[in-house]
Amino acid sequence: MWGIVIALLSGALMSVQGVFNTEVTKQTSLWVSSAFVQLTALLVCLGAWLVTDRTSFMSITRVEPRYLLLGGAIGAFITVTVVKSMDSLGPARAAMLIVIAQLGVAYVIELLGMFGVEKQPFEWRKVIGMAIAVTGIVIFKW
Repeated sequence: MWGIVIALLSGALMSVQGVFNTEVTKQTSLWVSSAFVQLTALLVCLGAWLVTDRTSFMSITRVEPRYLLLGGAIGAFITVTVVKSMDSLGPARAAMLIVIAQLGVAYVIELLGMFGVEKQPFEWRKVIGMAIAVTGIVIFKW
């Protein structure tokens, strides 16, 4: 149950953040806004680490495979692409397309067992569910 609540909260926060970042970008620039987002995220994470965790930062040097450390760089591109998509499509359409892309890529990752994820069997009901979601986007767009 908590997983569902947290996922819903994550989606809501992503939508609000996208709108905020888009508006800040309009008043500054894409790269200033994105850098500020990443800087404030760093500060929040460091604060949370100081209060709750205190695991050695050197443990990051033991992460394998190394490409897994690209999450932060990918996060910068996520910020940029969310801002650009929300600016050109509006928050609702952009969020729907972003979620469909997330769902499609996540399903391919599961099917192929990529990046250390346990391989899952193909299921038509998941493909049908995604097709229904895409149909919903088409209906929403009209």
